[in-house]
Amino acid sequence: MRASQTRILTTHTGSLPRAPKLAQLHARRFAGEPVDEAEFAAQVAAGVAQAIAAQARVGVDIGNNGEAPRDSYVTYVRERLTGLGGRSAHPMMADMARYEGFMALLARGDGGARVNMAAAPQAVGPVAYVTGAIEAECAQLTAALKTAGDPFVEAFVSSPSPGLVALAVQNAHYPSLEEYLDAVAAALAVEYRAIVEAGFLLQIDAPDLAMERHAQFAGRPLAEFIAFIRLVVSRLNAALAGIPGERVRLHVCWGNYEGPHDLDVGLDAIWPEIRKAKVGALMLSLANPRHAHELRCLAGGAFPAELILAPGVIDTTTNYVEHPEVVAARIVAAAEAIGDPTRVIAGTDCGFESATGFGAVAPDVAWAKLESLTAGARLATERLFGRGAVR
Repeated sequence: MRASQTRILTTHTGSLPRAPKLAQLHARRFAGEPVDEAEFAAQVAAGVAQAIAAQARVGVDIGNNGEAPRDSYVTYVRERLTGLGGRSAHPMMADMARYEGFMALLARGDGGARVNMAAAPQAVGPVAYVTGAIEAECAQLTAALKTAGDPFVEAFVSSPSPGLVALAVQNAHYPSLEEYLDAVAAALAVEYRAIVEAGFLLQIDAPDLAMERHAQFAGRPLAEFIAFIRLVVSRLNAALAGIPGERVRLHVCWGNYEGPHDLDVGLDAIWPEIRKAKVGALMLSLANPRHAHELRCLAGGAFPAELILAPGVIDTTTNYVEHPEVVAARIVAAAEAIGDPTRVIAGTDCGFESATGFGAVAPDVAWAKLESLTAGARLATERLFGRGAVR
């Protein structure tokens, strides 16, 4: 994993705006409607190419395929795991449900094509990984990057944590959560290895390590949620066995939605368990107004010296375009907190379209925000490395 040796590098957490046609096809396929698979494949290929070109245009250093081949950051696994069927049942986020006015606002909607992550299937039989799809996705990205002139310093491919899949695709087969997590972790390990063997950084998406405190663990003792985190991190580490930690980055967030978030668990409560993950970088949501102050949790030697920090310096739930000076200040603050600017990579709080059709930020605004990310990184480079630093 490249560090910011001579300048502050930039990245994001994966999902980028999808073109309307591709979004419609994803939504129809997810709903079980027939689509022209050749047309779908062509739209995916075009979406990957467009995502790479757009990232290169705004100056992203560590990029990806925009998750164009996937309907969401987690429900895509329904096509890669055996033993799934039926439908899971998910509770509303507790912070949303407590505000009647906010629920009314959500109900208005915009009528666009969407993939409903709450309609994920269940595990109704033995879970195992079906090879082929991840290899094809990686091969497609490799070819698209070559066609584009390899514009990135590095490229990454994301994959969900075992805990995220276990809660999104609920268990209706295994005798216990522990046994289900074991099976999910073993299955996902196949995808993890394939991504790294294809030459990409592996990003583990793990909102389950924070967001689920106010979702499926809402109203329950904090100790139960901490025990869940401990369980998930142990299974994640098992799934990562044999993969060098420096090839893996872990993304933790409290939910990529514009909502109250006043029931979010504090970073200080979950940090002791999260830091045990055997990864080379941590990506944390630190730009939003609920968690920006928690950078202090990483100061004073609390952040492990061997890790890279990719703090969110762009909020992915608002159409405000951050001023480059704001971005630069956030980057500098992160570097000062952990004491080493070379171990800071500027990122986003989350993705811009985590599930098809669910993006709080307009597509053109999303790209403007990423332009501010790279502009702010240049300013921070001057302040942390000097005006003569390589750009």
